[in-house]
Amino acid sequence: MSQETKSEFGKLRSFFWPVHVFELKKLLPMLLMFFFVNFNYTVLRDTKDTLVVTASGPETILFLKTWGVAPCAVIFLLLYAKLSNILSRENLFYAAIVPFLVFFAFFVYVLYPNRELLHPNASADYLQSILPLGLHGLVACYRNWTYSLFYILSELWGSAVLSLMFWGFANEITRVTESKRFYTLFGLGGNVAMLISGPAIVYFSDIRKTLPADVDAWQVSLNYLMSMVVVAGVAVIGIYWWMNRYVLTDARFYDPNAEKKAKKSKPKMGLGESFAYLVKSKYILCIALIVIAYGISINLVEVTWKGQIKVQYPNPNDYNAFMGKFSFCTGAVTIIMLFVGGYIIRKKGWGFAAIITPIVLLATGAAFFSFVIFRDNLVGFIAYFGTTPVMLAVVFGMIQNIMSKSTKYSLFDPTKEMAYIPLDQESKVKGKAAIDVVGARLGKSGGAFIQQGLVIVLGTVAAITPYVAAVMVAIIVVWLFAVRNLNRQFVALTAEKAQADKDEEAVNTTTAAPASA
Repeated sequence: MSQETKSEFGKLRSFFWPVHVFELKKLLPMLLMFFFVNFNYTVLRDTKDTLVVTASGPETILFLKTWGVAPCAVIFLLLYAKLSNILSRENLFYAAIVPFLVFFAFFVYVLYPNRELLHPNASADYLQSILPLGLHGLVACYRNWTYSLFYILSELWGSAVLSLMFWGFANEITRVTESKRFYTLFGLGGNVAMLISGPAIVYFSDIRKTLPADVDAWQVSLNYLMSMVVVAGVAVIGIYWWMNRYVLTDARFYDPNAEKKAKKSKPKMGLGESFAYLVKSKYILCIALIVIAYGISINLVEVTWKGQIKVQYPNPNDYNAFMGKFSFCTGAVTIIMLFVGGYIIRKKGWGFAAIITPIVLLATGAAFFSFVIFRDNLVGFIAYFGTTPVMLAVVFGMIQNIMSKSTKYSLFDPTKEMAYIPLDQESKVKGKAAIDVVGARLGKSGGAFIQQGLVIVLGTVAAITPYVAAVMVAIIVVWLFAVRNLNRQFVALTAEKAQADKDEEAVNTTTAAPASA
């Protein structure tokens, strides 16, 4: 093989797999951990939507996110902040993840089979008869309270376990130089999970075709799905335990002394002091703003899209099977985007990579809303495809969601996590907790709150669609300005930290020289 060929092969390898062989001991367990965390995230995301939307309608999601998810996220943050001052990092991880697994097992084997006894249908019927149409979604939250609780815990899995616990762990043990090569590859493990969880969801949702007519097919599907969630959760705990004993004890991958020095350099703050500190930090506020903007933007599109899916697939098994196919397609597209995203981050820089996600959401969201709003004027276009307006709206929404989620996983998440790395330890831990748990939930709840107010006034999700489209455009414009501002600060802060590291290395070298002599 010629030198030129070897050089080209090396460039190709570095594009697809920019990892040294010795680093696999650290990278592969993180890939597996992210795989299982995201496997659960996908199963729970599809299942919670199926439970709530098919039983109550998409309007229920708006009330759940505002009055259920957001308050519970704050409660989780309070408990997390308290436990972080009491437990070690390792025990804090276990204390955060185990209650989720216990609940999901309890739901599928106790709560759901007894739902008819547990749900207050009589009082819910009375409330529905006296309250206006716009509040029927709130009544549905009360009527199907076990579904509501499942929805809330499933939502919190994404912010508490995926964003806070996994990415917090990754930020703590990953150096800046490693993050540029590793972070998009971490996402690879998560999106391979979609390629597996998607078909698994479809398989166990379609299982009703093989069951007798008198068997509750959805109950059987839930049993299988939640059993997979518990097994995957146990795998996450096992990998984390192994890494703490066999990876983080290797000085090549992790320096515990450096972490101890960072912790000593800044005293611990209480929760109130932490929030006060974050409010004063323009850098943290910019990160919070892009997280909130993403949450609002994606939520504004998703609720309208899920309403179209319910019309097309009213049966929960059919609805969940469709969502499984959607998850598979999302995973496939995202895997391709991960390699492209990694190249963009390395070659084009943080700012260029971070601005792609809002631009994609703006373009695809505008196209989806335009079709939904003006589809009555597109009868000839729809007839050309030999389908129905509802089915075509479902397809348009699916394409929009695939594009937005693939850019989120490949570009938004890595750039957001990279933004934390130049910060000191105190800002990383408590700033990330506030942003990922509360900020992310406020983003989604903010979108839900906007739509909720419109639904109360106008009655249905369909009626509020034009107004929702206008709000989405305004939010994304603010997002673009926040990315531009954060990029300037990120470049400056990273340069300062690099210079500080060089100065410290120079001092250490000078100090060590006489000893070596």
